[in-house]
Amino acid sequence: MKLPETMRCITVPEPGGPESMKLTTAPLPVLRDDEILIRVQAAGVNRPDVQQRKGLYPPPPGASPLLGLEVAGEVVALGAMASGFFPGHKVTALCNGGGYAEYVAVSAGQCLPWPEGYDAIRAAALPENFFTVWANVFDIAGLKPEESLLVHGGTSGIGLTALQLASTFGSRVFATAGSAEKCAFIERYGVTAINYKEQDFAAIIHEQTEKRGVDVILDMVGGPYIQKNIRALAQRGRLVQVAFMQGSKAELDLMSVMTKRLTITGSTMRPRSGQEKAAIAAALKHKVWPLLEKGIIAPVIDKVFALEDAASAHTLMESSAHIGKIMLRVAD
Repeated sequence: MKLPETMRCITVPEPGGPESMKLTTAPLPVLRDDEILIRVQAAGVNRPDVQQRKGLYPPPPGASPLLGLEVAGEVVALGAMASGFFPGHKVTALCNGGGYAEYVAVSAGQCLPWPEGYDAIRAAALPENFFTVWANVFDIAGLKPEESLLVHGGTSGIGLTALQLASTFGSRVFATAGSAEKCAFIERYGVTAINYKEQDFAAIIHEQTEKRGVDVILDMVGGPYIQKNIRALAQRGRLVQVAFMQGSKAELDLMSVMTKRLTITGSTMRPRSGQEKAAIAAALKHKVWPLLEKGIIAPVIDKVFALEDAASAHTLMESSAHIGKIMLRVAD
């Protein structure tokens, strides 16, 4: 396949608001030996993209400076040592950056085939959320089927992924959301919804679990939630932090951590090694992709924007009015 010399992409010449993103052209990425080149058809919009746009989340060394952590599209070229895919294969990929573009280079180990029956938009909605949830809820926290989970931000892409997977695997799930509409949406999945603007989630958890608490909490709020999370955890409970939308600093009373023998941990996905991400991809292909193909679980798409409307997509993301994923359509 003859490739063009340049591609359309979104750049951020100076950190700032959504209007700081510009549609421009740039040379195609240069492939490393272990990478594949993907002609991007769709890309996901995620909160780390917003933070990077603001200048608060720089890409790791060697990563593309362009925004975009997940894509779906067609393989068009392979590096000298890349394996597992061939030109023409439809793949979805967890990128280290560069997804807001017509072409992106990604390590082959971070790519997966589209689930059977999926189109580009639905396939591109998978990697960031499913890699994150699998790594944090099931690998780090070790959630078991007989245990319970509390998910904060239950209608976010990560939240909906976590509650679907945990429920499917047999766990009891609670999730917070900020409106009656969002709580009603969560309840469609058979989980207990808690309106955090009207209810004390720690008190509801104590009431619903006969004061036992939950075994695992997946939190992306941080800040003022830390002490309430500790109150809501059961003996030997695990709190996993994946973001801190209300601040990374908080006062912490260690007495409950000690007496309840709690574990407080967290992680980010982007700086992980290619080997770690490849291991997560392999687990997802084996344990989660069959569930997607059978329709047992599915991504929720809120709205799709054209690549040139990326600013509008970021505005919606920052409003928190959406339920599920915000996507960019890059090409047919």
